[in-house]
Amino acid sequence: MCMAIPMQVLRMEGPVAVCRGRNGIERVDTLLTGPVPVGTWVLGFLGSAREIVDEERALAVDRALDALAAAQSGGSAARAAIDDAFADLIGREPQWPAALRRST
Repeated sequence: MCMAIPMQVLRMEGPVAVCRGRNGIERVDTLLTGPVPVGTWVLGFLGSAREIVDEERALAVDRALDALAAAQSGGSAARAAIDDAFADLIGREPQWPAALRRST
């Protein structure tokens, strides 16, 4: 499985952002995003900043990654972690994206 990891930019070194994320300090290129201000959150994947996101989105992705880790380890904490991480999906019917909805 491939997942982008939320990281916060600590400083820029030319086209490279030095970021802190769940895996510690990492250097990611910013060729896809352009220069990124210090404090900005990005989603990093395979050494590249793929997307600029706000803090709320970064924390939601981090919670989802925590839930995935809990599910992989099993145990009683897994269910609570999954419910917490995906609270926006619980108790509602999935919706098709607008482009895929059938017109009636």
